[in-house]
Amino acid sequence: MSIKKVDAKALDKILETMVSTVSESKDEVFDIGEQCRKDFESLTKELDDVKIRVAIVITDSDALDSKARFARKRLSEVSMHFNHFSEEQVRDAYERAHKLQVDLQINRQLEKELRNRRDELELRLRGLQATIDKAVHLVSQISVVQNYLTQDLKFVGEALQEAKRKQDFGLKIIEAQEQERKKLSREIHDGPAQMLANVMMRSDLIERVQRERGPDEALVEIRSLKVMVRNALYEVRRIIYDLRPMALDDLGLVPTLRKYLQTTEDYNNGVNLNFVNLGQVKRLPPDMEVALFRLVQEAVQNSLKHAEPKQVQVKLSISKEMVTVVVKDDGKGFDCSIQKEGSFGLVGMRERVELLEGEMTIDSQPGAGTLVFIQIPYEL
Repeated sequence: MSIKKVDAKALDKILETMVSTVSESKDEVFDIGEQCRKDFESLTKELDDVKIRVAIVITDSDALDSKARFARKRLSEVSMHFNHFSEEQVRDAYERAHKLQVDLQINRQLEKELRNRRDELELRLRGLQATIDKAVHLVSQISVVQNYLTQDLKFVGEALQEAKRKQDFGLKIIEAQEQERKKLSREIHDGPAQMLANVMMRSDLIERVQRERGPDEALVEIRSLKVMVRNALYEVRRIIYDLRPMALDDLGLVPTLRKYLQTTEDYNNGVNLNFVNLGQVKRLPPDMEVALFRLVQEAVQNSLKHAEPKQVQVKLSISKEMVTVVVKDDGKGFDCSIQKEGSFGLVGMRERVELLEGEMTIDSQPGAGTLVFIQIPYEL
């Protein structure tokens, strides 16, 4: 899909309509929030009143319960010694016990209703508070959108041109991602998957060897199987490490870079990869650590892929104000003024550095190696 030329007047009309719609929506959301605030205040007052009534009813219930127990005890005594009391005293004891029991049941029913109302009010208040919070958040977001529409989009023409310039790069990124997925799929299929299939075959073989040749021969096959399993595990760990080193989250940037370069050196015989940390060993924000690791990884891989170096040196320095990364190789170098068609590695690195508000310079000449110098502002 290509970015086509847009009629400026039509675009202005669209923006005016969008601004008007956003402004109206903001007012409506604000009104909803204000109405919820009024309801919240009203229900809060009612809840306070209900809580007071609940406390009073509980006190009354406790008093009635005590009187009812006493009345039942009195009635029991009158019933047991009926001949010692007059008919009026018996009737009075019965009626008093009955009345107190009825009053207690009525009071408990009222307490139950008040408790239910209290719970209902608390539930409604939580819902209203959530609605108020969402309304405030939406008004804030709409204000940002409104500000963007009324100010930032004044430069929409330039933005569209910039988008057009970057569109091809974005498509290349997608294509590169798909290629990386294919590569990962092939690595898993040709590596761990194939090894595990061989493990299954060898396990069947071990059973036959044990039956036909005895345990000693089977033990030899088991040892061979252990080597295969160990190799499969090594391949799986390598693939996982290439996707995202877990040490980056656990240990930080410096130990992860040192381990990455050691591992990469093991996979590239004849190339010496050296890491030097010149600054403090400090943990950085996770996003910055990931970005710096990917920058070093991309620079090192570009060197190994294109420069045919004998030595690659990575230097890292973390100070209170700046993070500095230097990647230098003694490879065949290239002409910095010429960008190879279909090569977006350096473009992607520049994009990542710009996101971190940093600067990247590249110094290279044919036959003279390459130096990548990156500086990213940072405050400890």
